[in-house]
Amino acid sequence: MRNLLRIFALIYYGIFLCTAVSAQTKSFTFVALGDLPYGDTLRVERKYQKLIASINAMSPAFSIHVGDFKTGSSECSDAEFDKQFDHFNRFQNALIYTPGDNDWTDCHRFPGAFDNPLERLKALRKRFFSEQESLGKMSIPLDRQSVLMAKFADYPENQRWIKNRVLFVTLHIVGSNNNYDRKMNNAGQHAEFIARDEANIAWIHSAFDLAKSAQLDALVFVFQGDVFIEKGTTEIFPVTSGFRSSVGENLLTLAAKSDKPILIIHGDSHTFKFDQPFFIAKQKINNLNRLEVPGANDVRAVLVTVDVKSASPFVAKLIGNGQDD
Repeated sequence: MRNLLRIFALIYYGIFLCTAVSAQTKSFTFVALGDLPYGDTLRVERKYQKLIASINAMSPAFSIHVGDFKTGSSECSDAEFDKQFDHFNRFQNALIYTPGDNDWTDCHRFPGAFDNPLERLKALRKRFFSEQESLGKMSIPLDRQSVLMAKFADYPENQRWIKNRVLFVTLHIVGSNNNYDRKMNNAGQHAEFIARDEANIAWIHSAFDLAKSAQLDALVFVFQGDVFIEKGTTEIFPVTSGFRSSVGENLLTLAAKSDKPILIIHGDSHTFKFDQPFFIAKQKINNLNRLEVPGANDVRAVLVTVDVKSASPFVAKLIGNGQDD
């Protein structure tokens, strides 16, 4: 039955993507969540499963998990990956996932058979990003950077898709300062950061190029890391920030030049925020909104309504898991 549903979904969304540019703009909803589930398996995962059930009852177009599907101090085993993969496939509609630091960069914190971050990243890509479609019971096809850009064949986690003339883009930008080894003590870690940063920058530019050439109405960028954790005293992105080039010098610069509404969604700090915190040369980027999803002990998600014809193209509303404890 599940395979049959996937076939119907691929046919439906394949037709949709081919006609996305000419289709009439309509409002729709999607759900953003992340930094879940954290903590005790019986207590927290029960709430998490109830949250998934609440999301399924709302039937959004799709859901996006912004990363950190476990705590940074828990093991990074294949069994843990399998468990979280199964959670993602509890979502009735499509679920798109982008990695967080807890999912691979922090695996060295838990000594054992699965403590090598680069090996865990390879395993993560194989488990979660091997298909040309999303997770979830009613999956949708995704474009992957690994397929569209031969130079970046190692980055299937950088994904994009179009819904009602709105382009959604995931970027592999994670917490713990984006795994940037500012002192260059670890050659492997530094090389991984430099290569991934280059891939992210290319994917950002490609997204803006596509939005312009296809005359799309809006863009949504999704990644895990909170870029403000490494904020300097005089600037948002000091030279010590692992977000300086990808976000500060590229994403924000292109957003400021764009006439389209843009939304950045991230997690990492576990506090719900919906605001406009980004500036260039002390000037607010008025077409750019930021959504930070809750997480950790706050087992909730965010329902986002997209209506590009409205004065507020993006509207965010917290949703719970259906229980008070």
